[in-house]
Amino acid sequence: MGVFSWPIWTCETSEFDWCYDEMETCYLLEGSVTVTTDSYSISFGAGDLVIFPEGLSCRWKIHKDVRKHYKFG
Repeated sequence: MGVFSWPIWTCETSEFDWCYDEMETCYLLEGSVTVTTDSYSISFGAGDLVIFPEGLSCRWKIHKDVRKHYKFG
């Protein structure tokens, strides 16, 4: 997948709403997150590979500062 060649995104502990205009695949290097939609809530952290589908609306709650590789499309 070439994960380690993808760009890196960082974010401090925070909470925000997000809507995905396109699919995103991310690999967390550091941090802890809970993502909540109208239907479910899921938590993930360092070492997890997560795929967010296009059109997903959710709320991110970052419990521990995040550093992740990401790729759109």
